[in-house]
Amino acid sequence: MDNIWENRGKILSGIKNLLLRDKYIEEIAADRQKTCDACNHKSTECSALITECCKVCGCSLKFKTRSLESSCPKDKWPSIDDK
Repeated sequence: MDNIWENRGKILSGIKNLLLRDKYIEEIAADRQKTCDACNHKSTECSALITECCKVCGCSLKFKTRSLESSCPKDKWPSIDDK
């Protein structure tokens, strides 16, 4: 599992996008989530506060799928915004 702290800025962006919902970002997140739902790296054995995470990078899917700067560590979906 990659070091989650390396992705903290991107994940904070995902948290912000979850709190301040935007239709465009929610559509992207929904498409990404469909891909993650079919992936064998998706886990529900995360932490008490995180219900679904990626076994490869350790990130919360709720946050990562909403982070435009993030991409799937297995190249199943790309980043949208290269900040």
